[in-house]
Amino acid sequence: MTPSTVPPSTAHRAPTLAGNAALGFTQIILWGGSFFLMAVLADPIVQSTGWPQGVVVGALSLAILVSGLCSPWVGRRIRSHGGRSVLIAGSLIIALGQVVMALAPNLPVFLLAWVIIGLGMGGALYDPLFAAIGQAYGASARGAMTQIAIASGFAITLCWPASSGLVGWVGWRGTCLVYAALATLVVVPLFAFALPAGARSLPVPPAPSGATPLNVPTGRGPLPGERILAVTFTSAAVLMTAVSVQLLLLLQAKGVAASAAVALSALIGPSQVGARIIELLFGRRAHPAWALLVSSGSVGLGLLLLATAPGFAWLAIVLYGAGNGMRTVVRGTLPLALYGQHDYAAVMGRLALMPLLGQAATPLVCGYVGAWFGLDSLLELMLAIAALNIALSITVAHRALRISAA
Repeated sequence: MTPSTVPPSTAHRAPTLAGNAALGFTQIILWGGSFFLMAVLADPIVQSTGWPQGVVVGALSLAILVSGLCSPWVGRRIRSHGGRSVLIAGSLIIALGQVVMALAPNLPVFLLAWVIIGLGMGGALYDPLFAAIGQAYGASARGAMTQIAIASGFAITLCWPASSGLVGWVGWRGTCLVYAALATLVVVPLFAFALPAGARSLPVPPAPSGATPLNVPTGRGPLPGERILAVTFTSAAVLMTAVSVQLLLLLQAKGVAASAAVALSALIGPSQVGARIIELLFGRRAHPAWALLVSSGSVGLGLLLLATAPGFAWLAIVLYGAGNGMRTVVRGTLPLALYGQHDYAAVMGRLALMPLLGQAATPLVCGYVGAWFGLDSLLELMLAIAALNIALSITVAHRALRISAA
């Protein structure tokens, strides 16, 4: 590509620390007002409305399902038009859904609100954000992704207490309106400030003869190796969701007191952030495939320790948290290393579909397995998925490193 083909709006630009911090802050607000919201609001909603708790909690699964279904379209939109407008629109759609939820007079309208929120999640959370900055900055986006993940790693730590305080102050409906105001008045300006305008995918010259097929941009998916990468990401996402939903129950089933289980679960956040800081400081020169192996191995070892040595539950949670923290970065950096800047946004949209569908189904499946077969059987199932994830990660990493060395 010659310099004349680079749009002025994106030429000579690089991600900045201020911009990355701003984008990390957007994710704290958006995750706190969507994915992490029901953990705090579910009981107040049920108590004030009398709606069935299973349906209220299941509204989040509905939103995740919707976000997964729209993710491929979002990726194509970012590829064609750039990420800034898509992420701003996604934030406003989340805000609209929060307003509808706050005003919902009955359960069907409440569920409609979560459908709207799901559409916004598909256009404003990690996957579309990583797609936008990867397309805008290419290889230099890796550090930006890590910095964003570090900043947003405090989402649960900040948003759960804040949401709980808001519920006590303005009620659950008022809490929804506060998050809608934050998405509109804070997140939208931050996206406009931190994301370059018009950073859409550009034509590339024909690949030289003998080029690796995996690195030849096509604009049409799936690309070689994309399906196995999607399954790898899906198994990791299912594990993350299962642990998020069942960790306290699993710890108590292993003999950990309820109060101790809550304290131990608080180790996940610092472990996630710590792993991302290590990646930022020491992992830049290593191929992201190595981070994939570390992530899958750490999560698997953590679950194995929980199952076989519950006395080391603290270490199990630290290992799991570190692996999951690394997973967030890997899902952005590895596709960029494999497929390049040109097809990155479209690839990210396609890769988001299966993991989000898996996440949508996981709480329901975990609930039934735990109820019918017991929590020990559920943990064994999670260990089997972790083993599958490690095997898939080894396969993907072997192929990625072989291509990188070619």
